[in-house]
Amino acid sequence: MSIKVRYFASLKESIGRSEDELIFTGPLTVYDVWQQTNPDKDRPNQVLVAVNMDYVDWDNLVKDEDEVAFFPPVTGG
Repeated sequence: MSIKVRYFASLKESIGRSEDELIFTGPLTVYDVWQQTNPDKDRPNQVLVAVNMDYVDWDNLVKDEDEVAFFPPVTGG
């Protein structure tokens, strides 16, 4: 199974890439996705997560062909 992982804004800059493809065989949460794609980085504070363009919690399960997006909250002025 495979999912696409995307990073946006300052998070993309701090990680150094805009996306990953993750191949997996069993159930994964969004938090598991973060850990597998960024094993040397702690889970960032205040990061929003979406699966298939819907906001979700970090314990949300992902499935084959989902798209997981991580991005910092955006403020306007």
